[in-house]
Amino acid sequence: MRQLWLRAEGAAALEFALAAPVFLLAIFGAMEMAQAYYVRTVLQGVVNAAGRNSSLQSGQTQMTAIDNRVAHMIHDVMPSATVTFSRRSYMDFTNVGQPEDYTDTNKNGQYDKGECFSDLNGNGTWDDDLGKSGLGGSNDVVVYTVNVAYEQWFGFMEFLGLPKNQNIHATTILRNQPFATQTTRVGVQVCT
Repeated sequence: MRQLWLRAEGAAALEFALAAPVFLLAIFGAMEMAQAYYVRTVLQGVVNAAGRNSSLQSGQTQMTAIDNRVAHMIHDVMPSATVTFSRRSYMDFTNVGQPEDYTDTNKNGQYDKGECFSDLNGNGTWDDDLGKSGLGGSNDVVVYTVNVAYEQWFGFMEFLGLPKNQNIHATTILRNQPFATQTTRVGVQVCT
């Protein structure tokens, strides 16, 4: 029994068998984290460039081409990604993300159906974000958001409790160039 205990042949194989899964998980997990970081970095860069291009007067007619360039750059990094776009325009920076004004008749601090509101985006319903869908016009502030959904290459992040399907987004907020006179948005009082 003493001779068996002192033998070292196969100890390296046993040590490797014990350490290899942890080592591989760390390596592939690090690769997936690096992949996510790289996709996020590329996404933010192309969104910033697309936002600047959208703010020009030519952006009014080039929205599809700008979005296609963003999608192309993302697909170069992550070919199977699903890319979606959103643009909301506002009169100025102070209105970004703000709700439409309403009369709180029952004093509960939230909009309830039937209360009067000022429809600033022209859709006929009260919104918790008064932005108007689209690129807006001259001097409007535009929130440009791109969402990217993709499945990670290896799936090792699932072992750490993170989802295999990743969904990231990047947003830029810019004011359109003053290529014309800014139109005024007039709210229509709606009581339903």
